[in-house]
Amino acid sequence: MQTKLPKALINTSHGKKAAAILSSCVHCGFCLATCPTYQLTGNELDSPRGRIYLIKSALEDNQFSPSSIKHLDRCLTCRACETTCPSGVKYSELVNIGRELIEHKRPVWQKVARYGLRQFLSKPILVNLTKPFTQHSAIQSPVIEQIATKGRVLLLTGCVQPTLTPNTNHTAKNVLTTLGYQVEQTSQQSCCGALDHHTSASNAALLKVQDNLDKWLALIESGLETIISTASGCGVMVKDYSTLFETDDVYYQKALTVSKHTKDIAEFLVEQDLSSLPKQKLKIAYHAPCTLQHGQKLPNLVEGLLTKLGYELTPITDSHLCCGSAGTYSIFEPTTSKQLRDNKVEKLTESQPELIVTSNIGCQLHLSKGTETPVRHWIELLDFY
Repeated sequence: MQTKLPKALINTSHGKKAAAILSSCVHCGFCLATCPTYQLTGNELDSPRGRIYLIKSALEDNQFSPSSIKHLDRCLTCRACETTCPSGVKYSELVNIGRELIEHKRPVWQKVARYGLRQFLSKPILVNLTKPFTQHSAIQSPVIEQIATKGRVLLLTGCVQPTLTPNTNHTAKNVLTTLGYQVEQTSQQSCCGALDHHTSASNAALLKVQDNLDKWLALIESGLETIISTASGCGVMVKDYSTLFETDDVYYQKALTVSKHTKDIAEFLVEQDLSSLPKQKLKIAYHAPCTLQHGQKLPNLVEGLLTKLGYELTPITDSHLCCGSAGTYSIFEPTTSKQLRDNKVEKLTESQPELIVTSNIGCQLHLSKGTETPVRHWIELLDFY
């Protein structure tokens, strides 16, 4: 795709990155077949190719209307298009540049709502006040005493997961302890920065990211083996930290090191001897989060692990499509989000599973609102109760 970016922009880091990404798009349209929003609306502007044209227009100083903002906001950043794209277009990086470019053009009420949500979710003292009304899965088993024989790992606890789904972190820690690892945990205040990053609050995101990199690199240098995420949304953010920095920035190398040491809980466990863990004979449906299968590029990982553990997995039609959660998307785009959720629930429950499991708290909470079938993080299947 040919571009005519202004000289003032082409010489910036964002301009250079955007120009390189735009030039890699060959207009083939493969992305249309896997884009959830295009499947719903049939409008090319609600497809990756259409949004690329909108971003290109904005970068070239052409008009960017409220309608254009709507189409860009409707993108889930599910990255299914990246999995499909034969040219390797880094769409998610481009869409983040586009969103940051148009952020100042939003109506005041949108700016206030986005700022307020970021502030609320990033402050544990506020999130924890909602616990009596919002907690989804309470802790169900005793804490297993740590007797480390293998090494040290760091478990990313997340911002809202300790409040809304505490059994996820609890079970993950018990499982890792049982396997012989010393488990350290991040505090609830240690946000990965995804919330700020995906709502175009880049400066706030960078402050969190740099703080995390400094702390986690020090742990790695002291002998920590692996950083483990149970929320695939946090995991892909950490693995993508290096994309936030120039290659000559000291934090770029730090980000590469941290990313190299970061694994999804399934990615870590697939390399372990799991014979000591409990197993249940259940018929389950697994929803693969976009952040795991498309973002981290780990398709079929959890499915293979669960099958190896003896669970009966039901086949899922269109398993590559997003459930509509997408972080704050379900809040800011409720209509589209609900449509996608209902479509996904229909596919997940076709074979009448006893349980639906997933790998990300956002998907878990979102899906649970659309079905009476229990929805859990898959790691909870290995709980000791």
